[in-house]
Amino acid sequence: MSFQPLKSIRVLDLTSVVVGPAATWRLGQYGADVVKVENPAGDLMRGLGGQSPTGQHSGAYLHLNRGKRNICLDLKSDGARQVIARLIAQADVVVANMRPKALEKLGIDPARIQARHPDKIYCLLTGFGTDGPYGGFPAYDSVVQAAAGIPGLSLARDGVPRYVPLLICDHVVGEIAAGAILAAVIERQATGRGRMIEIPMFETMAAFVLQEHLAQHSFDPPVGPPGDRRLLSPHNMPVQTADGHVAVTINTDAQVRAFLQVTDRAELADDPRFATVAARADNVAEWFEVRGAPLTQRTTAEWLSLFRAADLAAMPCHTLETLPSDPHLAAVGLIEHEDHPTEGRTAVIRASLRVDGDSVPTRSPAAPRGWDTRDVLADAGFSASEIETLLSEGSAHEHHR
Repeated sequence: MSFQPLKSIRVLDLTSVVVGPAATWRLGQYGADVVKVENPAGDLMRGLGGQSPTGQHSGAYLHLNRGKRNICLDLKSDGARQVIARLIAQADVVVANMRPKALEKLGIDPARIQARHPDKIYCLLTGFGTDGPYGGFPAYDSVVQAAAGIPGLSLARDGVPRYVPLLICDHVVGEIAAGAILAAVIERQATGRGRMIEIPMFETMAAFVLQEHLAQHSFDPPVGPPGDRRLLSPHNMPVQTADGHVAVTINTDAQVRAFLQVTDRAELADDPRFATVAARADNVAEWFEVRGAPLTQRTTAEWLSLFRAADLAAMPCHTLETLPSDPHLAAVGLIEHEDHPTEGRTAVIRASLRVDGDSVPTRSPAAPRGWDTRDVLADAGFSASEIETLLSEGSAHEHHR
């Protein structure tokens, strides 16, 4: 039986780029009917996410917009505003990541929608909370990373501030938004009441950083400097082997003894600096230097065999080239392939969760801009002549198949 707990829920997706599409993609994986509204210029991620055969469906766009019906509207036109008003009236959930002033100008800001439709769940994704001094500032993932102190972590460790080379803020906040929307859906089933949910990226990611790194400053007065010294150690990185790198993590006393035994450093097990969890915490710099020392006398595969025999947590350090062909990922079928209507053969990254032992089925491919315009308009109750008028006047656009 397919897992579609949100099958009866309609989501109007007024988002673009990554954070909003990540949230609505997750809702679509749970069976929601997601209608993505795209402007005539198209979602920036269609091209910003990298090269593609047609230049209109980057890999990132394909993966973040599966399972969504696509309608193309010029939201500045009167005709499109009538369409949006009807789509909002028929939706259960509205998700937007435009800046608040832009939403107000278009007449689709949360306050106005809630006043008209108190039963709607409206999720607004912002760069910075609207009630703070940064409210309304433009934001992208890298800007939020910097504001939340993420490059500052590598500055503390390596002396150079670096972004995480992944849109980590967008993905984390998108998943949190999907979870908050699910909670609001459950509440509405009991009360009939909608909610206005705001998920600010800056505050969300600052909280993530501080949960790990407020550390000794969690106490008043502080008992030491801020920062988890283990995570900030310059030796906290994959360990070099004869032919690559391996990741191995040891935390308990038993794991430490096993690791030192396997790596031919058993004499260090009796070193009082490393004998207990507390001792290693007090001597974290020295311990991580031991733990991160190169292991170039054997290959990655040889070390993995030894570590696994000792029941230690260890994995190869994949590259972008080797990760897709990992044997475990192949066995569980994380990546499949399908034919896209305009891009030819494309990779499909399925949802990683399993329900009752089964994978969640992949949904339809990310659609070309305006692919479902006619169908969505018809479902919203527009007549054939009204649809032709909307298309001819430029309020709506369709993809010519």
